[in-house]
Amino acid sequence: MVNTITLKTVNELLQFSFYIPSYQRGYRWTKQEVTDLLNDIDEFSPKEVSGTDEKTWYCLQPIVVKSKYRNIYEVIDGQQRLTTIYLILHYLNQDYVENRRDKLYSIEYETREESKEYLQNPEVENNDNIDFFHIHNAYMAIDNWFSLKDFNFDKNMFRSKLKFSSKVIWYETMEKDAISVFTRLNVGKISLTNSELIKALFLNNSNFHSDNIDRLRLRQIEIANEWDNIENSLQNNKFWYFLSDKNVVDNRIEYIFDLMKESDNVDRYATFRYFNLELNNKSEYDMKKNWEAVQFHYQRFNEWFNDRHLYHKIGFILNTQIIDVKKLYNKSSIMQKKAFLSYLDDVIKEFYRKDYLLDLDYEDKHTNSVLLLYNILTMLQNSHDGSYFPFDTFKLLRWNKEHIASIKDNIPKNNRNDWLSDVRCYIDIVKPEASSIILELDSCLKYLTYDNDDVFIPLFNKITDHFNQYMVNDDINNISNLALLDESTNKSYKNAVFPLKRKRIIDLDKNGEFVPLCTKNTFLKYFSEYPPRLSFWSQEDREMYEKDLIRVLSEYMEVDRCDAE
Repeated sequence: MVNTITLKTVNELLQFSFYIPSYQRGYRWTKQEVTDLLNDIDEFSPKEVSGTDEKTWYCLQPIVVKSKYRNIYEVIDGQQRLTTIYLILHYLNQDYVENRRDKLYSIEYETREESKEYLQNPEVENNDNIDFFHIHNAYMAIDNWFSLKDFNFDKNMFRSKLKFSSKVIWYETMEKDAISVFTRLNVGKISLTNSELIKALFLNNSNFHSDNIDRLRLRQIEIANEWDNIENSLQNNKFWYFLSDKNVVDNRIEYIFDLMKESDNVDRYATFRYFNLELNNKSEYDMKKNWEAVQFHYQRFNEWFNDRHLYHKIGFILNTQIIDVKKLYNKSSIMQKKAFLSYLDDVIKEFYRKDYLLDLDYEDKHTNSVLLLYNILTMLQNSHDGSYFPFDTFKLLRWNKEHIASIKDNIPKNNRNDWLSDVRCYIDIVKPEASSIILELDSCLKYLTYDNDDVFIPLFNKITDHFNQYMVNDDINNISNLALLDESTNKSYKNAVFPLKRKRIIDLDKNGEFVPLCTKNTFLKYFSEYPPRLSFWSQEDREMYEKDLIRVLSEYMEVDRCDAE
């Protein structure tokens, strides 16, 4: 048999008896947790759900149980919530004469039998054991919370919201070994995420109206296998990070359910609540329709992933957050592929409608995305190259813009001796000023004066000027002096001169690390006339780089303001 899942109001729980086994710890909720629950219920306001007879409800999170017999359930997870709800109901009962009080559910403890009786008088202070201490403190927190309300506070309204507008996710397991379920829940190897709860909805026997047990079981197995295939595909990081930037390890199929959810609710179980409304006590047709929609989403995403042009342009749009995946899915569902590709191009062009390529600089919010687009389009323009831009590496390593030629603004604060030692061998001794720079540098290292700003800063500026001597354009922050570099690389050579940056790029490439194609082309001087000055980023290099930026990106954005006018 499969596990079952339903929603139950607090009022529906009153008919049950709950048994807390010995493997569970005692009651431990603090005043803060109790007060938070009371505040949440108080602040919740039920609303009509448009197009249905339903009203919204407050979700009290899952209660995991195993049936013992009749209406008695072993509680595997949720003891703390059940006990707190009991204490609140007990408190509210005191406003009524005995024959008008709610008959509350009972909670029995395998190893703390006296706790069942104490729950009936929690207002009495009793420190005989630690459970009594926490139960009493929780009850007094409840008493204090209500006592602070003004005379207009409606206890009956609160009671009604707790009993009828608050629901638990009732997860009933059929596994024989309850301890195993408890252990897996509490060590984090399984969790009642939206997707796990929705899976139980799809596999509920009530969704299969068939007297043929074999047929029912076969269809359940088919859905479970299809589910696993989708989840396994999304476990491919290249596929996952093409679609999403969230660092999710398990239950990645939940991404599809979140997209299908036609609700703006953002609480933890909003997605489950949506599917519960769609599937619970509905026809087999409703179940099939919803499962087919899950498959359609997956198939569409798989199609995007396997088409090189769609992959790169959609990956760029999603990474840049120009529009969301839901809108892209809806558009691709009604368009032929050629029209959809044109639509993607139009989306990118519209995004950069107010930008001018040659005006972009280090401070511009779109410079990062323009450099990413430059790399992606360069890859796509090579019809003989079947490579894919690795969005997973790009997102996980956090790539960012960085200056190609070094700047003077950020003077090294630490490891100055390493900075000087690394740069020494690249200084061009043929140049007249080089000898004096090397003498100053060697003296600084020898006499350990690099921590003296009066010594180091002038030397740092001379060295930076030496390596930037072939640069005519003073606008060092312009996009023609910027490239994408990963965050860890940036940190490793912060304020490094061009040849050190170049060496770092070569080392990364030798070791098989990902380097964006255009970043590699830039530092390896692919755009330069021969023979290139390998240790310098010259004005000529920069102009050739700028020409390539224009060649690749001019289809998507205006080159400069003068041309546009």
